[in-house]
Amino acid sequence: MSGPVARPVPAPVRVPAGTTAASAVREAGLPTTGPGTVVVVRDSDGALRDLAWTPAEDATVEPVAADTEDGRSVIRHSAAHVLAQAVQQLHPEAKLGIGPPITDGFYYDFDVANPFTPEDLTKLESAMRKIIKSGQRFARRKFDSLDDARKELADEPYKLELIELKGAGTGADTAADSEVMEVDASGELTSYDNVHAHTGEVVWSDLCRGPHLPTTKFIPAVKLTRSAAAYWRGSEKNPQLQRIYGTAWESAEALDAHLHRLAEAERRDHRRLGTELDLFSFPDEIGSGLAVFHPKGGIIRRELENYSRQRHEEAGYEFVNTPHITKGQLFETSGHLQWYAEGMYPPMQLDEERDSAGEVRRAAQEYYLKPMNCPMHNLIFRARGRSYRELPLRLFEFGTVYRYEKSGVVHGLTRARGFTQDDAHIYCTLEQARGEIRSLLEFVLRLLRDYGLDDFYLELSTRDPEKSVGSDETWAEATETLRDVAVESGLELVPDPGGAAFYGPKISVQARDAIGRTWQMSTIQVDFNQPERFGLEYTANDGSRQQPVMVHRALFGSIERFFAILLEHYAGAFPAWLAPVQVVGIPVSGDQTEYVEQLAKTLRSRGVRVEVDASDDRMQKKIRNHTLQKVPFLLLAGGRDAEADAISFRFRDGTQRNGVPLVEAVEAIVEWIARRENSSPTEHNFDAGAT
Repeated sequence: MSGPVARPVPAPVRVPAGTTAASAVREAGLPTTGPGTVVVVRDSDGALRDLAWTPAEDATVEPVAADTEDGRSVIRHSAAHVLAQAVQQLHPEAKLGIGPPITDGFYYDFDVANPFTPEDLTKLESAMRKIIKSGQRFARRKFDSLDDARKELADEPYKLELIELKGAGTGADTAADSEVMEVDASGELTSYDNVHAHTGEVVWSDLCRGPHLPTTKFIPAVKLTRSAAAYWRGSEKNPQLQRIYGTAWESAEALDAHLHRLAEAERRDHRRLGTELDLFSFPDEIGSGLAVFHPKGGIIRRELENYSRQRHEEAGYEFVNTPHITKGQLFETSGHLQWYAEGMYPPMQLDEERDSAGEVRRAAQEYYLKPMNCPMHNLIFRARGRSYRELPLRLFEFGTVYRYEKSGVVHGLTRARGFTQDDAHIYCTLEQARGEIRSLLEFVLRLLRDYGLDDFYLELSTRDPEKSVGSDETWAEATETLRDVAVESGLELVPDPGGAAFYGPKISVQARDAIGRTWQMSTIQVDFNQPERFGLEYTANDGSRQQPVMVHRALFGSIERFFAILLEHYAGAFPAWLAPVQVVGIPVSGDQTEYVEQLAKTLRSRGVRVEVDASDDRMQKKIRNHTLQKVPFLLLAGGRDAEADAISFRFRDGTQRNGVPLVEAVEAIVEWIARRENSSPTEHNFDAGAT
């Protein structure tokens, strides 16, 4: 299942000076109803403009339809304004925070006396529908001065704070304010009025930079989803507000599809499945974001790792191990203490020595839990002289790292505080770099396909000049190398401006799962800076000392996160080669228990993970219990089966195949697992005893 599919971008439209974009769109005969309705336009500078925009000179604009990502974003931001209007209608004392569009929806923050209840959301949604039906017009208005804005918004303390940001020239440029839609760094401060469709009266206003829809009737489908507490502008030092989340789409059908995806995502939530299938847990005694894997989860994790090890060995990687803790000096050398300290745990003061009088003889040193493995791999490279004959040198480690995530963003296995990276660092010559990156991308795509993910696109993250080190030339060379390799792959390439790490650009493999969600998987980063900071060298064939190129690569990102993604992708029904229990034998009566035990012994000797359920439960209960546990093969044996040296297969989908000769059944199971089939076995695709 996938999300809504956007239509092709309409042809550019010319807007004569002094006329509105709306009139030019109508002249061009573009859609005015349905999902393809043009809701805003994009000017030649790439800025989105309201349809009421009137250029001072002739302009060429790109129409933006409702069913595009930008179009949906405008719908959602306009829906957030309608929500805020509804809240202040029903709760006049409410003070306004911010209300941006976000992925698949929107939110708005409010300062109110009491948290919102589900009943409140129902009433607010009803009020929103009335506002939408009334067809209020969104009208942009520019403030003549900051003082005028302060006077108008004197009763809105949070808006006043945003105005002061504007006055200080900060705008929304800081990371903490990335979702602030009210102000930006341009020279204007604007408000949007909601104007009555018939009287022209201003019904409600909000500080906002826009753009917005022409009227509220352009919001075809909206739903409020939940409420939560949130700190003002994301800082725990600020007041706690009440946030209402919602979603809005270009059609009722698109909204229904989205709600279906949400329901399916909830059904597949790895935290719930982890408990139901007894795979892992997060004991309070250990701490937030720190998982323990139970025996069944440990089997899956081991299989994930073992297959990865096998493939890496075949690809010429060398395995290393590094400690979990290190002196702080290492991360000063690497630059992580300068650029990444907020994501690291606080240092430990260790190794202090005092004499008998209590005087410090040796000062304590700072030690850190490692947040990444690359600095230690650099030390391994530097441990002895290196020759060009050793390059490319591919170092690989399942290295456990620790990163301090705020409690509000910790989310099961997908956003944890302690996790194990399948981390590789490749050291090569400049001439080898392009070919190495090309083969590396092919390697990670093949391996991800082996685990059952096969719908990919690539993202190219480029330099943020404010958060990076190194020369423009090396960044440009590294970026173009990655871009060329990405284009050669034939996959869609999406830009991510400013998203690179501080030391180099990266390609990210984005994978879509079974319900169409996108996950960032493997990353490939080119780095000229770490080798320079660590003084890494190799002896070239002409005897000179040269600096290697370093390529960072994580295939899974982390074992824990990849485990969660696959758990949700398969909805807990892992393919047989990964399933913790691959076969359960079920005797129909006690008379067949020994027969089934002998079958289990044979399967175990062939490396199959098998259990026997000889409990006193009824047959149907046994089948139901093991089906709920997502076991790929249930083998049922009654009296006739035992007499005929046969077995009956019961599959996850409820289909069944009876009277399969025992030898054929064993061989078919072993072969299915050995082939690493990623689909579930059924009566129709499983070849044991097929007629």
